[in-house]
Amino acid sequence: MARPEQSYPFIPINIAVLTVSDTRTRADDTSGDALVERIEQAGHRLAERGIEKDDTAAIESVLRRWIADPLIDVVITTGGTGITGRDVTPEAFEHVIEKRIEGFGELFRMLSYQKIGTSTMQSRAIGGVAGGTYLFALPGSTGAVKDGWDDILVSQLDSRHRPCNLVELMPRLQEHLKPAAE
Repeated sequence: MARPEQSYPFIPINIAVLTVSDTRTRADDTSGDALVERIEQAGHRLAERGIEKDDTAAIESVLRRWIADPLIDVVITTGGTGITGRDVTPEAFEHVIEKRIEGFGELFRMLSYQKIGTSTMQSRAIGGVAGGTYLFALPGSTGAVKDGWDDILVSQLDSRHRPCNLVELMPRLQEHLKPAAE
């Protein structure tokens, strides 16, 4: 795996964390705690944190609010990515995503397969972009959060990571909104 190139500056970004669960509270949100700890250890800033029930409209509302906030660069959710009737996080993402990051879910499941085998097929982890904000939905287990952050996001959200990273693309995410040159 590529390592950060130390000759490039580290650029801290603002990340919001949303736990999707009908049962979790801040007191027992272990996956959210693990994610926040990793974000801060990496040198990024926690912009917002919340817990929302497994309800498509409620999740979508939070996502839209955070996407509209110019102080939030990335939203990472944990929970609600399974295949049961209450798992609706990917559906909420589909309502707001402008561009999918297909490779995120594919890579997450590939890496997860090495740890949990074929059970990884039950994950609907998803990534995308909306309003210039990156969106990533991880499963709700602490292990899945660690895998998603440690094996994918920590590198892609590090401006020093080479050959390329998501941070260096941030200024160009809304190019389609700029008027065409005459």
